[in-house]
Amino acid sequence: MNPIGALRDTVKNHLLVQIQNGALEVGKTINLAQLSREIGISVTPIREALSQLAYAGVIKAVRNRGFVVAQLSEDEAKNLYETIAQLEVMALEDSSFAVNSVESLRQTLHLFDIEKKPMECLNLRFAFHDLLVQNCTNTILLQTLDNLKLRLRFYEQGLVKDLSFYTGMKQQNEAILRAIEEDNLPTACLILKMSWMGALEYITKKMETP
Repeated sequence: MNPIGALRDTVKNHLLVQIQNGALEVGKTINLAQLSREIGISVTPIREALSQLAYAGVIKAVRNRGFVVAQLSEDEAKNLYETIAQLEVMALEDSSFAVNSVESLRQTLHLFDIEKKPMECLNLRFAFHDLLVQNCTNTILLQTLDNLKLRLRFYEQGLVKDLSFYTGMKQQNEAILRAIEEDNLPTACLILKMSWMGALEYITKKMETP
């Protein structure tokens, strides 16, 4: 990987951890000096990396404020979920599944029965989807999905507090896995798209609630 790509991944992975532990929230300004101290990279290349993430739509550059986590909107949610659904189906169609790949997916689903906290369930949900397409050979497609999902996390982190949401997602993921085990990729792709659309419906209803 080239130095710029490595830097971008370092910054992105650090932000992902902050999202996962709830430290990075919508409306919060990203403190470049603090970020520099935390990950040991000078401010100038961090600013360049954040500019790339802003271009990808993960964060937003605001005059006189720097980089912030943009406010949520129904239009963006619709665009994100629909785009991710289409791209992940493409990635799944380009994937192959060995025995160990299927077992990793099954183990992730099993953890849903143990974990009872929304934030951890959210992380497991995204981990399952990452594992689902990890064998896709189109690296550009996977990078695009990573950026979109990084932004999408703000929606589910902020709006999904009901564990029943994750129970429903787990059931759909189990159906996807069964279809894969039966070598029925078209059915797996159909359920996958329906799953993302179901999540979109849930999120938009939450956003409409006063």
